[in-house]
Amino acid sequence: MSLRLFVVGLALVAAAPAAIGADYVPTSAAQIHLSFAPIVKHVAPAVVNVYSRRVIHSNFGPGSLFNDPLFQRFFGNMSPFSGMTRDRIQNSLGSGVIVDPSGLIVTNYHVIEGADEIHVVLADRREFQAKVILSDQRADLAVLRIDMHGARLPILTLGDSDALQVGDLVLAIGDPFGVGQTVTMGIVSGLARSIGTNDFGSFIQTDAAINPGNSGGPLVNLDGQLVGINTAIFSRTGGSVGIGFAIPANMVRGVIAAALHGGHVARPWLGASGQSVTPELARSLQLPLPEGVLIKDVAPGSPAAAAGLRDGDVVLSVDGHTVASPDELRFRIATLQTDAHVRLALWRNGSERALTVALIAPPETPPRDITVLDGREPFGGATVANLNPAFDAELGLDDSATGVIVRSVAPRSIANDIGLAAGDVVLAVNNQEIDSVDTLRRAVLGRGPWRITITRSGERLSFTVGG
Repeated sequence: MSLRLFVVGLALVAAAPAAIGADYVPTSAAQIHLSFAPIVKHVAPAVVNVYSRRVIHSNFGPGSLFNDPLFQRFFGNMSPFSGMTRDRIQNSLGSGVIVDPSGLIVTNYHVIEGADEIHVVLADRREFQAKVILSDQRADLAVLRIDMHGARLPILTLGDSDALQVGDLVLAIGDPFGVGQTVTMGIVSGLARSIGTNDFGSFIQTDAAINPGNSGGPLVNLDGQLVGINTAIFSRTGGSVGIGFAIPANMVRGVIAAALHGGHVARPWLGASGQSVTPELARSLQLPLPEGVLIKDVAPGSPAAAAGLRDGDVVLSVDGHTVASPDELRFRIATLQTDAHVRLALWRNGSERALTVALIAPPETPPRDITVLDGREPFGGATVANLNPAFDAELGLDDSATGVIVRSVAPRSIANDIGLAAGDVVLAVNNQEIDSVDTLRRAVLGRGPWRITITRSGERLSFTVGG
């Protein structure tokens, strides 16, 4: 059976770094019988269980017995069940961590996604209804609030996830399988891992056991500080095999700040994207090692362009933190303020140099111009919009993406019939570059055939319609 990635939907692991010298020898029974109990006693009261409930409405639609051809043969459209619906309840169990004494709780977005009702159970078994005050799907994080009527709660303070090293001890606390609050111990086995469950990669990898029910719980260090939010595992069965992942606390920090000051996450705009440097690219660029991000696209008018970043540059580090992939570059920029000045170390023309970029909030330029096209042409029935940096950020696209994106396609429309889908980015029609909704409108006027070029999930596709 192939190895698969499971988002485990509940609490996670807590982590702790240890520093014991190689020549250390215990000199007493007390030193031999070491225990994590003091850390757990400090951390556990701030760890909660998150129960979400979602009502799913379904009808006797396609795939049901009443749409079976044999059933239709006898009853046609006169079924006594026509138009009836049935509801079912979907429950989800996860974990969370209290980060503010007023009742602010951080968990994973996937734990509460689509929930109609959310309840939080504290370590002392008190139960409260919770409200979502911030959802950050891109980072797979959510912030909940419970009303404590003035009472103060125990909290976990955030540590510096950049200070973690491979080999540091960590603890995970959560409610795997709903059996009750459980603690597991392990080490940090990797840093800056890219696993594809959010837009910013750069996860902490740990071998502390994480199982279904751990998602959203804390990864803590030996100082009892929150260094990560447990979110996913690699597994063949859905159970822990010692490869778990946590969102770094330095990403969580910005989400908490946003929840405390308005409930909207604003991340800065760099305006450049690229690819990882392979050994072959490193040789061609005369790089000593295959490291960094090779810049392939710099958006005109962006902070990157204004600072002098060019196609072909290799970004080696961001404020002293090395980057080895586009995910790591996005992560480093995403943890900064929208008005930050960031120092990039570059490789250009065979030598290293430094560049300072003044970041800004992603602008809404050009306007989105969300439009429903309804003519007798290939895009009839499609809702399209102009991409811009702010929209790119919402959609999780490279922040230099431009052009026209298909937002939705109406059923039984021309656009649906020719195979267009939400998320397609229109590049050209009859070899004319499409840079706006207006350009697209004009390009499809008149009679076909139309030669259409799009990108879908990173792949470039071309096809001809009409004729």
